[in-house]
Amino acid sequence: MGSTADKVKGLANEAIGTIKQGVGKATDNPKLQAEGKIQEKKGEAQQAVGKVKDAVKKTVDKA
Repeated sequence: MGSTADKVKGLANEAIGTIKQGVGKATDNPKLQAEGKIQEKKGEAQQAVGKVKDAVKKTVDKA
């Protein structure tokens, strides 16, 4: 997967995770809140992977 795809999937997972957390809080559903938090963190990690891939590519391109 390319860096852009990682970043896009990461953003999507973060957004969905945030929504799940909000719905979980509104419906007093701690399980849904926890799932949302995990998905949000997964999205953050995916974005980080995309950024690292970009940095590696830029370094390789300079070499």
